[in-house]
Amino acid sequence: MAGFFSQATLEQVRQANDIVDVIGTYIPLKRSGANFMALCPFHKEKTPSFNVHPNKQIFHCFGCHKGGDVFAFVREYEGVDFPEAVRRLADRAKIVLPTEAGGPDAGVRHLKEQLLEVHDQIARRWSNALANEASGQLARDYLARRGVAPEAVELFRLGCAPDQWDDTTNWARAKGFDAALMEKAGLILPRDGGGYYDRFRGRLMFPICDEQGRIVGFSGRVLAGDEKTAKYVNSPETPIFIKSKVFFGLDKTKRAILDAGTAIICEGQLDLIASFMAGIKNIVAPQGTAFTADHARMLKRYANEAVLCFDSDQAGQNATVRALDSLLAAGLAIRVATVPAPHDPDSLIKAEGGAAFKAVIDRAEGFFDFYLNRLCAQNPTTSDKGRLAVLREMAEALHKTQNAVLVDKYAQKTALRLGVSPASVRAEFARSSAGKLHFTRHDEESLQSEQEESAKPSSSEHWLLKLILLNDELADWAAIHFEPEWVQHAAVREIVARRLESARAQTWTSLAAFVDECGGNPAIQSLITEAGAAERTIPNPERQLSDLALRMRNQHIDQQLADALRQINEPSISEAEKLALLKRQAELRAMKRAPLESM
Repeated sequence: MAGFFSQATLEQVRQANDIVDVIGTYIPLKRSGANFMALCPFHKEKTPSFNVHPNKQIFHCFGCHKGGDVFAFVREYEGVDFPEAVRRLADRAKIVLPTEAGGPDAGVRHLKEQLLEVHDQIARRWSNALANEASGQLARDYLARRGVAPEAVELFRLGCAPDQWDDTTNWARAKGFDAALMEKAGLILPRDGGGYYDRFRGRLMFPICDEQGRIVGFSGRVLAGDEKTAKYVNSPETPIFIKSKVFFGLDKTKRAILDAGTAIICEGQLDLIASFMAGIKNIVAPQGTAFTADHARMLKRYANEAVLCFDSDQAGQNATVRALDSLLAAGLAIRVATVPAPHDPDSLIKAEGGAAFKAVIDRAEGFFDFYLNRLCAQNPTTSDKGRLAVLREMAEALHKTQNAVLVDKYAQKTALRLGVSPASVRAEFARSSAGKLHFTRHDEESLQSEQEESAKPSSSEHWLLKLILLNDELADWAAIHFEPEWVQHAAVREIVARRLESARAQTWTSLAAFVDECGGNPAIQSLITEAGAAERTIPNPERQLSDLALRMRNQHIDQQLADALRQINEPSISEAEKLALLKRQAELRAMKRAPLESM
């Protein structure tokens, strides 16, 4: 799993991030003997079953069976990949990763750090202007009219850019920030005749953060001006701000999205802030761009379902339809919530409370129910032309799912709405599709995963893992006398093979490091941490391993004997093949009678 990073680098980062300290910043831990316990953050429970082991630097939940080391926890909790988990923990420990310390990327990294510092500092400047300066009065009045609480202003670090052409330019000069750097940050613009002027002037400022909570850009809402003045001005794309890969609010809402398994997608910052402060926290807003495939892939790390809650006007409904392809490609289920006119989420919450908005979300209909209703509203279903338009658009959208069940379900619904037979709609849908309907790859992977999960190791195989993972001397003996092929469960067999190879090569360092080496498969990590989390002392472990190895070897031999007997009894077998199998049976019986060398 290391891949991008050397084992030495991973070990340095791991040792600098004690697992108890790291997990303790995410969830409250309670000491239990030598270890710590908590309610599991990965599934709902009332009795703590989540264990953190400081001596072994691993965690394991005996409820949902998730487990791993400090990298695995950050990866799972934050919904990021392994390299990003390493980077975040390296940043936490102020370790400069070797892959990023020099070479062609070093300059880019330094520039990004400078840009992050500039954005953080200007956000402080604008927050102070909003709170304390006369230039912030218009913004304060606007927030008061919109019912934005002081707690929300502080949490989302709202600010105000004074209505001057050179306030930011002068501030940067006083702070010692180079004008070229400020231009790269998108905060100032060059004048035709020389010099610079501010991009954001007389606007309420919404900082835009990345998933780690670092400010990477801004969105400024106009507070006064004529009709030609743009309502919102957003930061341009920079080395730290790519609009298609940033959501407003995700840094604060990602945990709620993970817990809910559903992400609400709204349009505006104030909609998100109102929802969040009303307790509906599993919500994001695309920033200054249409919803993209990158947005969908980001959400998939946190949720399995998206609820689109765009404005009810034509532009909002068109945006809802355009989001279909990206969400389907990411494997997300899709529903559509419609806020009753004339409200948007913010005004609905202000008028009727958070419960009213939550009810709208709970009532959200499936995407294709929404789409069918929209098509029937746009096309006269009493005419042949209108009916054909509905059929054509529904067929095109449904076939993108590559799911035969959905297609059949909505063929029936479409037929009911159009007053025609389901058979005729199915036929029309089939003619409209050049591809073959099948279940999606996501469905197949989920089914395969469920099947693999249903096959549990035997108690003997669990016991074997405990013995060789918790005792180095036993692993050394097993490396000589035990064969991984004696293990029936595939995941346990892989773990055993890796552990015995590390004993032979003398590369074993710690259980936490071994979790990483066997990473990439949550089932394998869970088996390792469950075995490694064993607390009670194992009586006479040498004898137990010898007996267990002998029993598993003999079971393996018995299986081979049974296979040989089955082949001997096949009618098509030749005499030569039968003699060879009889000889093999004799060898196997002799092997079974031979003892294993004891410890």
